[in-house]
Amino acid sequence: MEAPLGERIAECALAFRGYNVTNLGRTRELLAVPAYGEILRQELARYGDICCEYSATQVDLARLIEDGVEPPLHRYGESVALIVAVEIAQLRLLREVHDIDYAGAKLAFGYSLGEMVAVCCGGAFTAEELVRVPLAMARDCAELARDAEMGVLFSREGVLPEAEVRRLCVETTAEGRGTIGASALLSPNTILVIGQGYSVDRLKEKLASALPEVHLRINEHRWPPLHTPIVRQRHVPDRAAVLLETLQLGELPMRPPVVSLVTGQRNYAPHTARELLRQWIDHPQRLWDGVCETLAAGVKTVLHIGPEPNLIVATFARLSENVRQQTNGKTIDRYRMKALSGMAQRPWLASLLPARAALLRAPYVEHVILEDWLLANAPGR
Repeated sequence: MEAPLGERIAECALAFRGYNVTNLGRTRELLAVPAYGEILRQELARYGDICCEYSATQVDLARLIEDGVEPPLHRYGESVALIVAVEIAQLRLLREVHDIDYAGAKLAFGYSLGEMVAVCCGGAFTAEELVRVPLAMARDCAELARDAEMGVLFSREGVLPEAEVRRLCVETTAEGRGTIGASALLSPNTILVIGQGYSVDRLKEKLASALPEVHLRINEHRWPPLHTPIVRQRHVPDRAAVLLETLQLGELPMRPPVVSLVTGQRNYAPHTARELLRQWIDHPQRLWDGVCETLAAGVKTVLHIGPEPNLIVATFARLSENVRQQTNGKTIDRYRMKALSGMAQRPWLASLLPARAALLRAPYVEHVILEDWLLANAPGR
């Protein structure tokens, strides 16, 4: 029988989701649980009030959730506040209602906005102060999104040459008809780009001759162009850096330690924390490196935090399926895979294995969606 979540927290990674076109998840169901409602409403009110300082309208996050209303792109700041409030509330429920101390987790990481929440939960900053940075930039980011579209680059043949993709983006930008840049490195064969005007279409034309094995699919939604050079047009990185300079730094090292998706490593230190968050603004998210670091650390459970987690869950799922496909119907290979998986958890032995041997552990890692877990384990049920 599997041990309770609280007894496994030391072998868990906390994964915080970022902004998406849908951000409500099952929060309305959580609000309806008597043991959860007050804590959720406290956080929704707290971050709603902070959001009001940067919004031209009154913000009532709890009402949005109860009415099932997703804030549109021009109210991007409300989505930011909602995600942060729900993630903070979910962790409070874990600690205060279920007596599980998430600080004892092996590590944490977050995609996009999720990284900011992760460093706050680790103790580096207070979330009430740090959230003001993306909120102060939210209007500009939303306005930049009106002329930007996302492209998904992928290859069915092998690894995408990241350096070549970046070179083509720089070359396209230099034409002077719109900036384009990598926004996220999701896996060795998948890169997200965001470009202005018709720059994504021009990149697609260049790929046809430079990298004919690479495909590009345009996403139908508009996205704030964070993690790309586009935000520099409104001086967002420098303005954010000025705000970060005076934020009070908490105790370090963080508990749990945070893997930054700016670098894919545990780089947060007193002299690097603010600079990493500044780079977070216009550097692509290295999600794949974060996944590799998580598996190499011997994590056995990934706890997905936030409303309706999607991207990180999907990335792990694709990796697990790919590993399974490589051993499908080959009994001896399955045994070898399990053996290598076990070896990768022993530090002295892992150092002798290939750098990515830990990826074979992916099918054996459990994934827990925190909002689902909270509802399934609600007091009185």
